[in-house]
Amino acid sequence: MPTPDFVLSLRRAIGHDPLWLTGVTAVVTRGEGPDRELLVVRRADTGAYTPVTGIVDPGEEPAVAAEREVLEEADVVAVAERLAWVHVLPEMTYPNGDRSQYMDLVFACRWESGDPFPADGENTEAFWARLDALPEMGADMRARVAAALADEGPTRFER
Repeated sequence: MPTPDFVLSLRRAIGHDPLWLTGVTAVVTRGEGPDRELLVVRRADTGAYTPVTGIVDPGEEPAVAAEREVLEEADVVAVAERLAWVHVLPEMTYPNGDRSQYMDLVFACRWESGDPFPADGENTEAFWARLDALPEMGADMRARVAAALADEGPTRFER
């Protein structure tokens, strides 16, 4: 489901005006050492390679949203283990004129089970990639992955 129903309902009320949303990025890894892998999806809308991302539903716990998005988009069961980074993305304008801005919560997640595939139509690919052989990703996505892969420590907050 590309656009949640609650967003469509809000859009009927506010039109194209800016909408503030909470998003999650689920950086899912499996394995250890040099064989450690990252769950990667290729977005159907832009063709970009990214970790799984999504929108937090009203009343939903953010860690639960990250786990839900991984299951919905890649048919993989993952457990959110650590909030790695809290940051605000620049305002974006979609092709239809809708404007949104996101507070993104990046979670480091552990793979539990499942073989990835593009389960819900939001992505054209879903696969494991070794950390030393990741596909080309934008700088923002690379920063999200790096934050989640950093050694245990405090959550990164932008100032």
